Amino acid sequence: MDNQTLPQLLRQISKDYSGYAAQYSKDCEGVFHPTSYARLYQEVQAFAAALMALGIQRGDKVGLISDNRKEWFITDLALLCLGAVDVPRGCDSLAGELVYILSFADCKTVILENEQQMSKLLPHREKMPLLKTLILFDDSFDRTVYAAGLGDIVVYRFADLLQQGEPLIEKDASLIEREIDRGKPDDLATIIFTSGTTGEPKGVMLSHRNFMHQVVRVPQCITLKPGHIWLCVLPVWHSFERLIQYASLGAASALAYSKPIGKIMLADCQKIQPRWIASVPRIWEAVRAGIYRNVNSGSGLKKTLFGFFVGVGQAHEKMKNLLYGCTPQFRRRSRFLDILVSIVPYFLLLPLRILGNILVFHKIKAMLGQHFVAGISGGGAMPETVDKFFAAAGILILEGYGLTETAPVIGVRLQRHPVPETVGPPFPDMEVTVRDPETGEELRPGKQGVIYAKGDQVMLGYYKRPEETSKIIDANGRLNTGDIGIKTWKGEIKITGRQKDTIVLLGGENIEPTPIEARIRESDYIEHALVLGQDQKYLAALIVPNFEKLEAYATENAIPFLDRENLVRLPEIMTLINSEIQTRVNRRTGFRSFEMIYRCVIISKPFEMGIELSGKQDYKRHVIREMYKKEIETLFRETAE
Repeated sequence: MDNQTLPQLLRQISKDYSGYAAQYSKDCEGVFHPTSYARLYQEVQAFAAALMALGIQRGDKVGLISDNRKEWFITDLALLCLGAVDVPRGCDSLAGELVYILSFADCKTVILENEQQMSKLLPHREKMPLLKTLILFDDSFDRTVYAAGLGDIVVYRFADLLQQGEPLIEKDASLIEREIDRGKPDDLATIIFTSGTTGEPKGVMLSHRNFMHQVVRVPQCITLKPGHIWLCVLPVWHSFERLIQYASLGAASALAYSKPIGKIMLADCQKIQPRWIASVPRIWEAVRAGIYRNVNSGSGLKKTLFGFFVGVGQAHEKMKNLLYGCTPQFRRRSRFLDILVSIVPYFLLLPLRILGNILVFHKIKAMLGQHFVAGISGGGAMPETVDKFFAAAGILILEGYGLTETAPVIGVRLQRHPVPETVGPPFPDMEVTVRDPETGEELRPGKQGVIYAKGDQVMLGYYKRPEETSKIIDANGRLNTGDIGIKTWKGEIKITGRQKDTIVLLGGENIEPTPIEARIRESDYIEHALVLGQDQKYLAALIVPNFEKLEAYATENAIPFLDRENLVRLPEIMTLINSEIQTRVNRRTGFRSFEMIYRCVIISKPFEMGIELSGKQDYKRHVIREMYKKEIETLFRETAE
C-alpha cells in the first residue's frame, strides 16, 4: 500500500470507492442512514478547515471525549489531516480522570459529545489553565446556564463548524490536501491513556506507522471486502475499536454504530445485517447467558435437547479440529494419528450436528443476521466455556490479543485456520517471543513465560514518561507485554495470565486468577468474581451476584429479605454462592488444591464502568482492593490472627 498515513489512506479510498457506504448511523427513531466515502471525505475536509481556522496546528493535542458515533470518526480523521494529535476518552470517564488526562496532555481544545461532559470539566477549569475552546457534538446547549463556569472559554457546535468549513474548501480545494501531503509515517497520531487498571493512567503515543502496519495486515487474517459491514459496539477511544475503524477504512467496508447492550446489539444485527462484530469477551458471555436463560425458562424437553446438541456440537468440533489440524500443539503431535483418531467419530457425529443446527442452532445464528461471518473478540481472555459454546453452535469467534502499547493487535486466530485455546499466530513482520521471567532467555514452544513483542506496531513511548517507557521497552526494542503465555509448535500463542495479576501465596505457589474468575462467572448467580490471596495462606473471592437471579431464587425458595444488602448476608444465599463456586473450582474441573476458593464475601452493589471496571470492562484491581478494603480484610482475618 502506497499510502503512509491514515489521511492519505482516506483520500485514496474515497476516490476509489466513492459510492460505497463508509458509515451507518441511526436517527432518533433508530433507523440506519448511510454516509458514502465521498461524503465522508468532504465532511472530514470541511471540519478540518474549520479547525484550522480556529488555530489548531500540527502537533497540537486535542481532547476528544465521546462515545462511538458518526461524528467521532469525522473528527478523528480531520485532526489527523491537520497533523494534530487527539487525546480520546469515553463518556463514562470520571471527572477527576478527565481533568488529569486533559491537563497532563496540554489540551487547549477539547471536543465533547454533550453538555454533560462539559459539566464534568468546568468545576475544575483551574486545573486546566491551557483550556480555551470547547466543541460539542450535540446541538442542545444553552450558554447562559454555563456562563459563570465558562469564563473566557469559547464553545462551538460541531454542526456549525462543519457548515463554516464548507466554503473554505470551496474557496481553496487543496487547503486540506496540502496538509495531508505533509504527513509522515512516524508522525504522532494519538495519545491513548491506559484505563488505569494497575494505577495512574499513562499516555500511550501511537503513530500513523503503528496503525498502518495493522491496517495492511488485518485482511491477511480475515476476508474483509469492500461493502462489508462492521457492527460497532465498543468504546471508540479504546485502541481495539479504533483499529477496527481504520481496518474498515482500509478495506472500504462500513461502520454501523450500535451499543454493547444485548437487546440493542441484537436488534441492530437484524436491521443492518453485519458481517463482523468486534467486541470484548463479556459481550459474548452476555449473549450466551441470555440464550441459556431463554432455554432454562422452557420445558424440560427443550432443556434436554439443547444440552444434548451442545454436547454433540462440542464433541464434533473437537474431532473436526483434530482432522483439519486445528488442535493447538503445545507438544508435538502426529498428524497421522490425529486423522486416524478423529475421522470415524467426525463422520458419525456429523448427522447429529446437522440435526442440531436445524432444530436449535440456526435460531441462534439468525440472531446475529443472515450475513454474519465472525465475531472478533479482544480486550481480555475469552472464557473457555463461552468459546466452546459458540464453536458448538457453528458461530465463528476469532479471539485476538494485544495491548494499547501495540496499537493494539499482536495476534488473532486466522479465519481460514482458527486454532482454539489460542489467540492465533502473531501478525506477519512482528517478532513475538516467550521468555523466562527471571533470566530473559527465550523459551521453546510449550514452555510458559512472559510474552515480548517487537515490530512496527509497538508504540513510540509513554507521553512525558521516558522512565516508564524504558521499563517496558528494552534496548533491543522488545516490549514486555506483562502477559504470561505459551507458544505452540506451530507458532500460535496461548495467554495464561497476567504477570502483575499473579497471586503468590505464603507457601510460594504462583496462581493466575483470571481462569479461576472466568470459571466462577459461569454461574447464573454470579456476575463478577475477583480472586484474592496475595501473601496469604489461601485464596478467597469478592463476589458481585446477579441480583435478578438471586432475588428470583430467594422468592422461589420462600427466603424473606428486606433489600439487596440484607439479601447477600442471608445464610441461605451464602450457602448457595459457596456451592456455586465449589462446584466449578475443584480437582474434577482441573484446579489444584491451592487454587480452591476457601472463603468469599458478597457485596451488595454492582460494579460500575469507570469505577470498578475499565472502559473495556477489565477489573480495576487496585481500585477494587481499596474500595472494598474492609470486606477483603474479613476474608483473611484468621490468617492475620
